[in-house]
Amino acid sequence: MTKADLVEKVTALGDLTRRDGEVIVETIFNSVIGALQSGDKIEIRGFGSFRIRQRNPRIGRNPKTGARVEVPAKKVPYFKPSKELRDLVNPGEAGTKA
Repeated sequence: MTKADLVEKVTALGDLTRRDGEVIVETIFNSVIGALQSGDKIEIRGFGSFRIRQRNPRIGRNPKTGARVEVPAKKVPYFKPSKELRDLVNPGEAGTKA
């Protein structure tokens, strides 16, 4: 699903114009991005949570030349799905332990 598909779904749910759907989707995305940039955690019950994880610096390799490359520390967004979402995606595995 693309962003345009999501806008279409939102627009179809109510008596909204395409522009209204775009504003709603953009507002949600910008809110999530803004919260992550400020270091906040976003939790959407029944869907999952977004947060920032810190990656430590490491030594990598250039796949073309094999040369060692310093990879600096960085922050990366991380999504953890809720149990409800995992159960909906894997209906046959609900309630089973590995």
